[in-house]
Amino acid sequence: MTKLLVVDDDAHIRELVKVFLQNEGLEVIEAIDGVDALSKLDTEKIDMVVMDIMMPNMDGWALCEEIRSFNTDLPILMLTAKGETSQKIKGFHLGTDDYLVKPFEAGNVKLNRHTYEVEMNGETILLRLKEFELLFTLASYVGKTFSREQLIEEIWGYDYEGDERTVDVHIKRIRERFPQETSGITIRTIRGLGYRLELGT
Repeated sequence: MTKLLVVDDDAHIRELVKVFLQNEGLEVIEAIDGVDALSKLDTEKIDMVVMDIMMPNMDGWALCEEIRSFNTDLPILMLTAKGETSQKIKGFHLGTDDYLVKPFEAGNVKLNRHTYEVEMNGETILLRLKEFELLFTLASYVGKTFSREQLIEEIWGYDYEGDERTVDVHIKRIRERFPQETSGITIRTIRGLGYRLELGT
């Protein structure tokens, strides 16, 4: 069986990634940071490493560089929430083979950026593409306020020429699909600024 090493200081993310990988028939070993990962690589026969970037003690960049100093063939995937271009370029320069977008949960909602699937309390919910992108963006940064302009640029692109009120329409639809009582999330309107996603009420 193929054995993967999942490296992330967030136990919740490790568990979530582990579930996704095990569902694909893969064996998973966990490490809490780069130092722990190197120790596991010494004692386990690992076929692939899946690592977060931001970690204490030794981050993903340093770990990738260290692994490549003694093993140029071991496949390395970087975990990322958004997949920023600058991070990808840096990772590829250091020897990353590819990127794996983090599946994650917000409240009772589970989002998978790779498959565009949304689950709430175990039930699959179908969203339009822009609704998914909007929810994913807000959920990626819980507690952060986004202006309508930022959301338009992030989701519709810089060359979008439509009305900013399209954001309000999409937010309204998302709120209807994910009521706080069952989803555990709230998309709050910040008057004069924009929107932010919060957990709970």
